Amino acid sequence: MRLWARLAAASAGAALSAFATAGAASAEQPAKAIFSRQHAAAALPPESVGFYSNGCLAGGAQLPADGPTWQAMRLSRDRRWGMPATVRFIEDLSREAARRGIWPGLLLGDLGQARGGPLPFGHASHQIGLDFDVWLRPMPNPRLTERQREDYPFRSVLKPGTFTVDDRIWNDHYTALIKLAAEEPQVQRIFVNPGIKKKLCDTVSGDRRWMNKVRPYYGHDEHFHVRLFCPPGSADCKEQRSTGTGDGCDQLSWWFNVALKPPPPPKPGAKKPTPKPPLTLSGMPRQCTYVLAAPAKAARPSGAEMIATGTSTRAPAAPGAATAFAPMPQVPIPQPRPLR
Repeated sequence: MRLWARLAAASAGAALSAFATAGAASAEQPAKAIFSRQHAAAALPPESVGFYSNGCLAGGAQLPADGPTWQAMRLSRDRRWGMPATVRFIEDLSREAARRGIWPGLLLGDLGQARGGPLPFGHASHQIGLDFDVWLRPMPNPRLTERQREDYPFRSVLKPGTFTVDDRIWNDHYTALIKLAAEEPQVQRIFVNPGIKKKLCDTVSGDRRWMNKVRPYYGHDEHFHVRLFCPPGSADCKEQRSTGTGDGCDQLSWWFNVALKPPPPPKPGAKKPTPKPPLTLSGMPRQCTYVLAAPAKAARPSGAEMIATGTSTRAPAAPGAATAFAPMPQVPIPQPRPLR
């Protein structure tokens, strides 16, 4: 049964009706204002609702701020929420990268908000708990404090003022980390700067099938963006179209010859383009009204105290809830760009 139908059947009616009345009055508020006020997950079975750039998140989980092989950045944003399977994927990806000696740990940028939905700044997507950003620099030693993570500088891997990767920064470990993520069957796309895609096209040999998932996009020179497929059990999640076949290197010329060129100056007397109005609740999937109305889910315990021992911060699956993806093996050992 679909999420909104389950909720409608389970509701006594009064609370939901009251919210719906209030929701009608706020439906034309920017949805980003409504969803950014939510700081606790909806106490519902985990489900991704809608599309990556127009949807919401039910039953979300919060990535611990610290783990044995990762640190979450910009904690004040409260954007560490995703599907439980997404959080598990991040934790396992970081452990596997450390086990293979690629990087000692990952710096994680934005996932999404507690109940998904549009973010007030920084991204158009990251709305349904299936997107996350990995910074293009390894976790430092010593580890960063919470205060340091608010100000720790972004670092582009491109030469200043160009779309060419800086070989003083880039090495095989960057390629290996992106490849590690792309080879996972749960991953739908990885967004990188066109300059990074070109670097991969110029240097990767052998089996290049994984490069099909690595797609060029504006920005993304300081982080790469991982997007997972709609998980089983999310009937109202809308898939993105397939990336087809091939390594995608034959499509790069458009980026360098058209997309990345400076725009022509406006013609004299030309009208300024009308900005697109912000997304409102009435323009989102109907189920998102019920996600907003749901009671708060109990918070997941912090993982910070587990760092020293290497204990897993993996949360148990909710009773009766389907596991969206099979996790990678546990490893027994002690992340447009994220905007400022």
